[in-house]
Amino acid sequence: MKFTAKRRMPPPTRTQWVLRVSQYLLFGVGILALGYFGFTLLDAWVYQAKAERSLENQIHLQQEHKVSYSKPATKEGDVLGRIEIPRLGMSVAVLQGTSSRILRLGAGHIEGTALPGETGNTGIAGHRDTFFRALKGIRPDDEIQLQTATELLRYKVDWVKVVAPNDVGVLAPSTESTLTLVTCYPFYYIGAAPKRFIVHAQKY
Repeated sequence: MKFTAKRRMPPPTRTQWVLRVSQYLLFGVGILALGYFGFTLLDAWVYQAKAERSLENQIHLQQEHKVSYSKPATKEGDVLGRIEIPRLGMSVAVLQGTSSRILRLGAGHIEGTALPGETGNTGIAGHRDTFFRALKGIRPDDEIQLQTATELLRYKVDWVKVVAPNDVGVLAPSTESTLTLVTCYPFYYIGAAPKRFIVHAQKY
């Protein structure tokens, strides 16, 4: 029988070693990023369930015990209501404020605009890659429902447009009851989006 000696593989070159280490590092970073995304998403949905219970408790107290909620609380993070767009299957709690933490957990009421239920222009912001993603399919005449502790407000979309980030005119005060939803645009843009997607609706 003939035996042949095994050829020993040459040690990796410096370039090969650097590439191999880089692959492991990128793989590790990818795993960590996916884990963080999954955690934040889970945290947001858990908070949404808590916010839903909080709103239902407010409604129950108002109806059963005649507790007055004539003016919603305005402390940052307070639950002010819930937005639903039936045609899009969208439902999200509305919290007071628009800090990064608030917008990670739900939609946020924009300070300086009318509170939900008040006469005026109510501004609400949300992230395009989570709770407001469904807005990409919004159309004029779609119904938007805004449930507060005291009432169910119904709005009809009258226009949708894309504006520059510094165009704050869309949040101007109004003598009528209107609702303005704000999110970043384009919806699938990677990084800081250059535009804002605006949905304007009138109460009816």
